[in-house]
Amino acid sequence: MLDCFKMKKIGIFAGGVLFGTAGVKILASKDAKKFYVNCLAAGLRAKDCVMTTATSIQENADDILAEAKEINRQRADEAFEDESEEMVSETAEEVEETAAE
Repeated sequence: MLDCFKMKKIGIFAGGVLFGTAGVKILASKDAKKFYVNCLAAGLRAKDCVMTTATSIQENADDILAEAKEINRQRADEAFEDESEEMVSETAEEVEETAAE
C-alpha cells in the first residue's frame, strides 16, 4: 500500500517534469515568438491610440479652461463697472444734496 502511494507521487512528479519541459519547448518555439511579437505590436498600437485620445482630451480641457477664465474676467470687469457707476451716482446725489442745503 505504501509502495503504491510512493509510485503515485513519483508518477505525478515525472508527469510534471515532462509537462514543464514540453511547456518550455512550446513557449520557446518560433510560432510562440511570432504570437508574442503580434501581441506586443497590438499593445503598442493600443497605447498610441490611447495617447492620441488623451492628448486630444487635454487640449480640449485647456481650451475650456481658457474660455472659463475669460468669462470670469469679463464678469469681474462688468461688476467693477457697475460698482463704479453706483459710486459716481451716489457721489452726484451727495453733491446735489449738499448744494441744495
